[in-house]
Amino acid sequence: MEYLVTILILIILIFAFRSSIKRITIYDYEKGLKYTKGKFIGLLGPGLYFLIPMFSSIEKIDLRPTLLSVSGQEVLSSDGVQLKVSLAAKYEVINPETAVNKNENYQSTLYLELQLALRKIIGGATMDDLLNQRQEFGQRLLEITSPKAEEMGINLLTVDIKDIMLPGELKKIYTQVVKAKQESLALLEKTRGESAALRNLANAAQLVEKNPHLMQLRILEIMGQSSGNTLVYGMPAQTEPIPIKTKVSQGSDSRQGSNLDSD
Repeated sequence: MEYLVTILILIILIFAFRSSIKRITIYDYEKGLKYTKGKFIGLLGPGLYFLIPMFSSIEKIDLRPTLLSVSGQEVLSSDGVQLKVSLAAKYEVINPETAVNKNENYQSTLYLELQLALRKIIGGATMDDLLNQRQEFGQRLLEITSPKAEEMGINLLTVDIKDIMLPGELKKIYTQVVKAKQESLALLEKTRGESAALRNLANAAQLVEKNPHLMQLRILEIMGQSSGNTLVYGMPAQTEPIPIKTKVSQGSDSRQGSNLDSD
């Protein structure tokens, strides 16, 4: 009887022990931080691990590049314009031990650093500079924030200005300014085209003045291309030009079907 009781107690202890064991899988793109009685033991690579939650714990950290969106921040530019700017940053954890053990929340810390860098840069720039040089400002944000991110065990990959929102009235005014610039450019291109056309006409007039026969050749060319149309032109003579009226009948030869009438 005592033997059966002992076996029963052992079975209960085994089931209790097995139920207290936790299984954790660390994937290839992760690292595990193992703690025993609250003390950091070391990093764990990919694999399957068993632990007793009463004594040990494992915290997994994703090492893949992660996107961090900084929502619209209301900042004041150097020319007194209140803007709402949002950012998009990409980062990766390169030192899990530092990122977790040296920071309360490394994502929140990185978010705050990006906010502070954004306010610093926008405060020293005008609205026009920000709108025209968005990529340059993103690069400057990356240069300012990267050293502080490395201290947190994070590699900051990219920082880009995602949106720039203007106040309602200022947005309407800026839209009108952009429209006026576009209309001015269109008018300038039109003026350039007209000037080029006038230069071509002036050059043609000079050629005709120096070579009067060019006009006759041009007229003959037009007559050869016409079909059933009436052309009136003047032929240069020794005294005064004699107007000649020429009618080309459709379907007939230009030499045989012409009627020349002199007034």
